[in-house]
Amino acid sequence: MDLNALMQQAKQMQEDLKKTQTELGNKIYEGSSNGLVIKMNGKNEVQEVNIPQELMEDKDMLQDVLLIAFNNAADAVNEDRQNKIGETAKGLNIPGM
Repeated sequence: MDLNALMQQAKQMQEDLKKTQTELGNKIYEGSSNGLVIKMNGKNEVQEVNIPQELMEDKDMLQDVLLIAFNNAADAVNEDRQNKIGETAKGLNIPGM
């Protein structure tokens, strides 16, 4: 493979990864459980928490539901990040990799 072509592919991949990371950072992901909703961006920063009134009366249940909803949102962020970055990395054709 031509070294100049490889360098150009690597540069393009860097640009594509940067663009993908910016897009992911701006996207909002949602996790929910028993009516509780947590929204976070692609940087794993919580943007919004919506707790139904009926969950306010049971502290243990609220804690469990918060944990589940937060983990659901974080899983959605991580899954999307892996998929999108994997798609971007496919464009770099390095022999033996």
